[in-house]
Amino acid sequence: MKTFLSALSILLLNLQLIGGEAWAMIKKKPLSPDIEKVYVINIKEEIAPPVRRAVQKGFEEAAKIKADLIILHMNTYGGSLDAADSIRTIILTSKIPVWVFIDNNAASAGALISIACDSIYMRPGANIGAATVVDQTGKPLPDKYQSYMRSMMRATAEAKGRDPQIAQAMVDPRIYIPGIIDSTMVLTFTTSEAIKHGYCEGEAENIREILDKYNFTKAQIITQKLTAIDKIIGFLINPFISGILILIIIGGIYFELQTPGIGFPLAAAVVAAILYFAPLYLEGLAEHWEILLFVAGVILLAIEIFAIPGFGGAGISGIILIITGLTLSMVGNLGFEFGENVISQLIEAFFIVIIAAFTALVLSLWISKRIFSRPVPVLGSLALDTVQDKSEGYSIADNRYAEMIGKKGLAVTILRPAGKVNIEGEIFDAVAVVGHIEKGDPVIVVRYENAQLFVKKSSENN
Repeated sequence: MKTFLSALSILLLNLQLIGGEAWAMIKKKPLSPDIEKVYVINIKEEIAPPVRRAVQKGFEEAAKIKADLIILHMNTYGGSLDAADSIRTIILTSKIPVWVFIDNNAASAGALISIACDSIYMRPGANIGAATVVDQTGKPLPDKYQSYMRSMMRATAEAKGRDPQIAQAMVDPRIYIPGIIDSTMVLTFTTSEAIKHGYCEGEAENIREILDKYNFTKAQIITQKLTAIDKIIGFLINPFISGILILIIIGGIYFELQTPGIGFPLAAAVVAAILYFAPLYLEGLAEHWEILLFVAGVILLAIEIFAIPGFGGAGISGIILIITGLTLSMVGNLGFEFGENVISQLIEAFFIVIIAAFTALVLSLWISKRIFSRPVPVLGSLALDTVQDKSEGYSIADNRYAEMIGKKGLAVTILRPAGKVNIEGEIFDAVAVVGHIEKGDPVIVVRYENAQLFVKKSSENN
């Protein structure tokens, strides 16, 4: 296992370095003294899939209107490394020059994105750095994650002609650079420090002031405006919201399988599935075959529950396909080809699905127990709570049923495991003790419990 992880780390590093050389070869459109259009994209929130989507859409719109320059207006404390890496790639492969204006903060993932830009400008009092990879609680992750982040920061800095040692010092507190940072803290630059050490091209109060410094006084500033649909899609592809939708999907399927007919649980599951897959499909993340995997999984699970006794291959295959479809739909790919950072994306997506599914099952069991075992004030009594005590004369005993033990008959319907049987010319409800019994098979009554006959297959020799 250790050998595999080491080989994987080397492969990722090589891919990163090769990518850096490829980015260096991309020729950007030179800036004309008379630029006409400057396209501004705001990054003023946590770096996450919605931000990645907005940035990608912004670059496409900038290319469409033939913008001369793209400026990222940034103020963020960081966020998802996967989303930041995708944004970094968009910037490095852009043929349009990209600048960033750091309006107070470019921490962690924001620092990585900023270093990928052609020029960095900062407001007085702003900061850039502190790019250590941490978990949700702020605790630094193991060194294998830091190693990958250091290589990513170095490769990005090298692609833009910046000091790679400074870039990785923003990740690793062990790195010592004389006159810049000692070995006890992660590097973070102020505006003046960033200018001094080549990580900032200048200081400015706003974007217009930056343009005026280069005499781009006639340049039209066009700020990206997201439509209501864009905001809805961005909201739905947030990993937290995706987890909630998965919870509703799994919970809805569970409740639907526990109740007869088709009702609200199935409707909730279907709506949640549409809200889950639709934005991912529109974003190019979910492919047709990934959605079909999910649908096939649901069908196999239903077949296992309603048509096949016990729980075996069909049910297990259905669960695997459901989890696979939900997981792969969150990961960007082209057909069956996935990107170079697919491993981390798959792991993140898999854990979102597993945690949401497990939570859904636990909540479903708890809710069903609460609802169907006692009256619920808001919903009313969904379960019978009146006791018909035997001492008061209530009884379901029927001596005629008890006398049928040992009698033979025929299955009128398929018993899976419940169905109907014909005993001495009379039709009764019955339950198969083992497996299922086909229509027309001979049966024998083996016991009687709670007004219910229990039967098994019989033969002519019985």
